[in-house]
Amino acid sequence: MISDYKLARKVILPRQKETHKGSYGRLLLIGGLAPYGGAIIMAALAALKSGAGLITVATDQTNISALHSHLPEAMAFSVDDKQLLLAQLEAADLVLIGPGLSENSTAHSLFELVVSHIKGHQLLLVDGSALTIAAQKEYSFQHLAAPVILTPHQKEWERLSGLTIERQTVTNNQKALQQFPQGTILVAKSSATKLYQDELIYELIVGGPYQATGGMGDTLAGMIAAMAVQFKQVDLFDRVACATYLHSAIADQLAQEAYVVLPTAISEEIPKWMKAISEADE
Repeated sequence: MISDYKLARKVILPRQKETHKGSYGRLLLIGGLAPYGGAIIMAALAALKSGAGLITVATDQTNISALHSHLPEAMAFSVDDKQLLLAQLEAADLVLIGPGLSENSTAHSLFELVVSHIKGHQLLLVDGSALTIAAQKEYSFQHLAAPVILTPHQKEWERLSGLTIERQTVTNNQKALQQFPQGTILVAKSSATKLYQDELIYELIVGGPYQATGGMGDTLAGMIAAMAVQFKQVDLFDRVACATYLHSAIADQLAQEAYVVLPTAISEEIPKWMKAISEADE
């Protein structure tokens, strides 16, 4: 199947009058340890622009001022505050861990804390450094009741699956995904991004080399997180596919006038695109 505008029309609907910020999902984003603070900021910005109702960021204490200068709408606290972190883990509808997480001992401890406390009614989105940590621990998320979304680029998927890049075919990717819990969604990022869930496959036919810049994956992770906790009239796989499509479709349009498309430029366009899609004629 193709992830495209028709799918986006099915997913992104007008907002209902009798709703509030809690109706649009509570996100907890974990990452941005020094010196990678920008990654979690870009993820949070994309989540905000994609309509998430409440966004909380656990990050390096030194990163909080910078984060609030970009998006004062988000709550932020230090990853060292374990009591608050546990409380926010309990409250979240979705936990995104990985953008700018690094691979140090603090990052490993945060990963272990998240996977040991995530509950079945929540969603877990694993990105960036958290994927590398999972690979280092040979962790396949099998004991989790929570639905899992993995968003690796080719090298991260190589570490996690054991498949070298040249062996990352559709058949091999589907087989490798079987080592993870049933229903796990894989967003296999590449120049020909594909999404997998059990026997389902979505192929992305938009996007290009103008997206090859730092922060692009962080922005995609934020978009996926936000759309995953909204639009529950469709299944989770369609929500993830819609976010992935929208991310690259916006980049395509921006690339008409730009040699390189910046991740933050994509985020700025998201609300306008979502409004247009939600109000488009059948």
